[in-house]
Amino acid sequence: MFKSMLRTVTVASILAAGAFAAHAGNPSVGGAPMYDNKNIIENAVNSKDHTTLVAAVKAAGLVETLQGAGPFTVFAPVNSAFDALPAGTVDTLLKPESKDMLTKVLTCHVVSANAMSDAIGKMVMDDGGTHDVKTVGGCVLKAKADGGKITLTDETGGVATVTIADVKQSNGVIHVIDKVLLPKG
Repeated sequence: MFKSMLRTVTVASILAAGAFAAHAGNPSVGGAPMYDNKNIIENAVNSKDHTTLVAAVKAAGLVETLQGAGPFTVFAPVNSAFDALPAGTVDTLLKPESKDMLTKVLTCHVVSANAMSDAIGKMVMDDGGTHDVKTVGGCVLKAKADGGKITLTDETGGVATVTIADVKQSNGVIHVIDKVLLPKG
């Protein structure tokens, strides 16, 4: 009996250590640990700060894509970024008839690469202070380094700041941002 309990405790400890190791070095986001052995969707659904983004990704039919092999860099706006949009914008975007526009907005937050913040910062420096970032949605974001933080200017002139950088995923990286990036027109 004692050996059985000891074995159970040992196995539980090993499993817990493995879960911790997968999270080690990765920041928590929205009160949830982000595991670098899970994909973007598997981690994002646990962040209480990204419930609007997750709902939008589901409505746009992008879940399967963002669970794919990647690599992807996702600039992930927090709920308050969506709340800052004009009244009714999110509700309108989540309607089935707005799926194309929602997809365009969301894919302007995704780059087909695994771009850690130090690599983005180097590209900014190499390009004289501003680096064009082409997204899978066809948007061109202007990346800059400002006071030790990376900022992204969208095609409408809106500026988002990376508030949590380098959240490693099994299929890329998430950078948490404080504003929704919008395409022109």
